Amino acid sequence: MKFAWIMAEGKVWDIKKQFITTALESGIEYVVDFSDVDKIKKLGNLSLVSDTDDADIFMVGRNSEGDGTNLIPNDLSKSKDLEKVSNLKREGKTVAAYVEISSKKHEELASKLGKVADYLVLLGKDWTVIPLENIIAELQDEDVKIIAAVNNFDEAKLALETLEYGTDGVLIAPDDISQIKKVADLVESVDSESYELVPATITRVEPVGSGDRVCVDTCSIMNVGEGMLVGSYSKGLFLVHSESLESEYVASRPFRVNAGPVHAYVMTPGNKTRYLSEIETGDEVLTVDKSGNTKTTVVGRVKIEKRPLMLVEAEYDGFTIRTLLQNAETIRLVEDNGNPLSVAELKIGDKVMVYLDKSARHFGMAIEETIIEK
Repeated sequence: MKFAWIMAEGKVWDIKKQFITTALESGIEYVVDFSDVDKIKKLGNLSLVSDTDDADIFMVGRNSEGDGTNLIPNDLSKSKDLEKVSNLKREGKTVAAYVEISSKKHEELASKLGKVADYLVLLGKDWTVIPLENIIAELQDEDVKIIAAVNNFDEAKLALETLEYGTDGVLIAPDDISQIKKVADLVESVDSESYELVPATITRVEPVGSGDRVCVDTCSIMNVGEGMLVGSYSKGLFLVHSESLESEYVASRPFRVNAGPVHAYVMTPGNKTRYLSEIETGDEVLTVDKSGNTKTTVVGRVKIEKRPLMLVEAEYDGFTIRTLLQNAETIRLVEDNGNPLSVAELKIGDKVMVYLDKSARHFGMAIEETIIEK
């Protein structure tokens, strides 16, 4: 997953505090700092990247070879930065190596450090000419997260999107506080998953008795056209609409999806499914719009209650899928034109949006295996 770190070094404390709190409010939880460590730790639940013993991530490279203070030896195996990173790793610490790419030798050092460190932070004066792709390609089989140090939204966009591979994250050191939220939004959009939804034709609708159904209340507001991918078959999930519409019976609850019975699958980040019965406060689920765009959403509460259920069956290109939903006017699927359609009005021949997955599932993860679901 893509991510962002924040650094506000060189600013007076009041300004630095404002930058960091804005970052925390925007979902950026990693702070790089070397001068106000004690003050920063009091600002909230964050992870500190520094060169102090109590840092969550220890950074190597400042005032040494990484930033050009010390010369890089011709024999990189004798690098002091490499030695320090290796020693810290042996002590069980999480380590970030910092390198300013100002020469071919620094590029080579970065590749060497990336094979040992957990994170590799790279700074270049112009990412359009710095061979970032070379370093990424060199380290693609290594267990290291590569981070580009940037000053603004445009540089972050280039590092995350424009280059052939893109970095895992960005370290933003902004001059303008408005850049923080823009970069945070960019990271969220780049990291979002997309699902190809297709219009399936309803072939069966009938009541089946009562069961324990699950309402998933999230910490986010969903708009008209948004919901969750839910279904009885992991290979075929229906887009179940949120309760974002007003009804003559109840007020809108745009944070909620009345998803289905306890056995049903719901899509979660990373193209993984989980049973609705497993979801609880603090978990993450995917909210999906009518075009298949997604957002990761935190679950605030789950309600399980016995309710009358309805079997819904649909077919697409010879493939049949089914799900069970509460038999109520406020429960909706999404038509092929993007409009919400109440299950109380659902009839054979209607077309609703579904997601079909050719992979089977094992413990919620997509695998290449034949599994029959019926």
